[in-house]
Amino acid sequence: MFGALWRDLTGEAPGPVEITGPETVLPGPYRVAAAASMSVAAATLAAVELLRLRGIDPGAVSADTRHAAAAFSSEKLVRVDGEPPGDAWAPLSGDYRAADGWVRLHCNYPHHAAAVCRALGVAEDRAAVASAVAGRDAWDVQEAVVAAGGAAAAMRTREEWLDSAMGRALDGPLVVQELVGTAPARPLPESPRPLGGVRVLDLTHVIAGPVAGRVLAAHGADVLHIGAAHLPVVHPLVVDTGMGKRSAHLDLRTEAGRSALWGLIGSADVVLQSFRPGALAGLGFTAEPLAAARPGIVLVELNAWGWEGPWRGRRGFDSLVQMASGIAWGAEEPRPLPVQALDHATGWLAAAAAMVALRNRAVEGGSRRVRLALARTGRWLDGLGRVPGGSTVDFSDFLAETGSEFGLVRHVTCPGGMVPRPMWTSGPPLPGSAVAEWL
Repeated sequence: MFGALWRDLTGEAPGPVEITGPETVLPGPYRVAAAASMSVAAATLAAVELLRLRGIDPGAVSADTRHAAAAFSSEKLVRVDGEPPGDAWAPLSGDYRAADGWVRLHCNYPHHAAAVCRALGVAEDRAAVASAVAGRDAWDVQEAVVAAGGAAAAMRTREEWLDSAMGRALDGPLVVQELVGTAPARPLPESPRPLGGVRVLDLTHVIAGPVAGRVLAAHGADVLHIGAAHLPVVHPLVVDTGMGKRSAHLDLRTEAGRSALWGLIGSADVVLQSFRPGALAGLGFTAEPLAAARPGIVLVELNAWGWEGPWRGRRGFDSLVQMASGIAWGAEEPRPLPVQALDHATGWLAAAAAMVALRNRAVEGGSRRVRLALARTGRWLDGLGRVPGGSTVDFSDFLAETGSEFGLVRHVTCPGGMVPRPMWTSGPPLPGSAVAEWL
């Protein structure tokens, strides 16, 4: 299975990789632990290939299912000064019983909660929302919320999803890779770490994109996350995914903010972005101008529903993709995955793809774009088959504490067996605490 994944990323057979441990470290029938360990192994092997390009022998490559499962559970395990940093789910987020089934409403951002209530004609009260949903068909609720600017998904079976126009649109590669410009080969900077001297501009939010940036930081990249003071964040996720990064604010609604971002792009090696398709493009930040501004740039783009099909521009999150695609289907009620596996796997695979693109740039040159989607990752997970359900195990030996501006953060250490060991040199930063410039 890992060989097929590595060929999807590189077109090559993988070098030796050892995946250890049982798959019974997480509950449920889907092979989440296998997906986790393979995603971790892919990123680790991609990092190792960068070291080998420098003439450094990193030794054996391995991934442990229990450590990988812990990493996929990271937002559940994070603590600040011994306490959870908040609830990742807003009061209105959740599964609601409709007249003919179930629908999930994603209300973690205030404007999404407002859209739900606007679509249903109720106040921001969970009981009122539940009552309104109960009187309508699940698909009707979904479409009304989406039309109002919100995020929702009706529960469907796997067969219904595969037979839908959106399901059929996901038949392409797990990772889409393409050249978007010419550029001379650019050797990697001198460093004992895989990504030492590499600059990563992180324009992502929620889990998948920030996880990709967190992985790249663990392998030595200078990762600068760009947010905006006026945009809401999910605080626990900011703490969990901020390890090893710096954080600055820019207001892209202004000419000054856009100009500053172009300045950062001019010296970046990798740009990660998880805006809905068209959002950054509407501001002029499309692939060709970025490649012209920084020949040899690696663009990594993530979204929820994929890059083709009727839902490609729709708002989406891991829990919604699970509902729509049949992964969370249950005869009586939804049965979601034990972790946000589509987010985490997509993030790890995005980091792997970024490192593969950097290796190719060093050897062949060119500006490159890679694209991944949560729904396509879900198709990959579904294709791994099923196993008897396990149970969540003790992850305590994969936890460490690091000081930060938030306080003492307990976090999952970075999985992946190699030398040097992937690790973060700093804790998560307060949003906007850094200057928007490279070190």
